[in-house]
Amino acid sequence: MNFYKNEKTGLLFSLPSLIIAFIFSIYPLIKTFIYAFSFTDEKGKIVEFAGFENFIELFTDPSFYLSIFATFKFAVITVFFSITIALFLAILCNEKIKGIGFFRTIFSSSLGVSISASASIVLFMFHPSLGVINEIIKFFGGVPLNWLTDSKYALITVAISTIWMNIGFGFLVLTAGLQNISTDIDESCAIDGASYFNKLFKVTLPLLSPSIFYLTITTTLKAFQGFGQVDILTGGGPNNATNFLVYSIYKTAFSSYRFDYASVQGVILLIIIISIMLFKSKLEKKVHYQ
Repeated sequence: MNFYKNEKTGLLFSLPSLIIAFIFSIYPLIKTFIYAFSFTDEKGKIVEFAGFENFIELFTDPSFYLSIFATFKFAVITVFFSITIALFLAILCNEKIKGIGFFRTIFSSSLGVSISASASIVLFMFHPSLGVINEIIKFFGGVPLNWLTDSKYALITVAISTIWMNIGFGFLVLTAGLQNISTDIDESCAIDGASYFNKLFKVTLPLLSPSIFYLTITTTLKAFQGFGQVDILTGGGPNNATNFLVYSIYKTAFSSYRFDYASVQGVILLIIIISIMLFKSKLEKKVHYQ
């Protein structure tokens, strides 16, 4: 009897969290699947059952493949450079250099910058006529670029904004991972006469692999959910060059009022994220845990 009493008490305390999870996670997910297999009107009311017709329309839509390609390209660029730069800065700041605490503060400061603030700063820097970057290019005799209105450069500009935002968090995670490596290992490498780069690539990085792996997964998931910086900088353009999947879902639902078609895209995004997590579970076996 005491067991069931404690169980009821635990469920009672969990009830607020369960209600919030149902309202904001489970119910929207169920509704998305219902919409994906239905036709809806402009108010989001279900008109009739659609079967797989929405999926057929999606897979025959060239703009969908452009959106998928742009999303994956954006993810590869942001994940690679975010982790590489954060790793370089973390290794640099792990050295015993005078005044390194100041640089640690500077390198982690982007963690406190919001998406809208960082995108606004990038917008100011890369503005075609008023931007600082183009002024520098003109100063050295170069031709100013249309960073936000040219499909060749728009995705790169959005990626720069995202990479800057990711560096702060990545730097903190990797710095914590480096500081958790035992000093005995460094002493053993010194005694064995290992060079700095031998120790870095054969000892430090393998021991840091759990932190790098964690960052790779979280940064990838964030890249597939990129929205704020796209909305502020490019609005998905030009020519769908930055029309990432999440932004495409937003425009389809709240600009075109096609909630059924947006839900199908949401289901595809869910499948992609689940696939990433399954890949994570396979890849995690190769991670070196101390």
